[in-house]
Amino acid sequence: MAYERLVEKLTKENLWLYILTILKNGPMYGYEIASRLKSDFKIPIATITAYVVLYKMEREGLVERMEPSQVEGGRVNIRKVYYRETDKGRETLEKGIEYLKSRLQLLEGAGQSGSGKPEEKE
Repeated sequence: MAYERLVEKLTKENLWLYILTILKNGPMYGYEIASRLKSDFKIPIATITAYVVLYKMEREGLVERMEPSQVEGGRVNIRKVYYRETDKGRETLEKGIEYLKSRLQLLEGAGQSGSGKPEEKE
């Protein structure tokens, strides 16, 4: 149970981390992002969930919609909405990754900073 809750919190409840990581490679449309979440990160989500998160990320300024004419290279479908990361999104992703790294370091170092005995209170 505890492990499953951890997985849920670090994946489905924080999809923004994964979406911003995917968008580092360039603009994508919603269905493509959902597919990449499933294939690259093995996160079993409904496609609509990716869109809900994208809408929220857009309101927060982490991603922005693009006009199809702004998307470079490849075939662009004018009926699809493409998203790209913003400067705020890049900064937020970096902060999020640094925070996760710091938590891991604390967990990995816990109990190693002393004799293993509880500290005595004065």
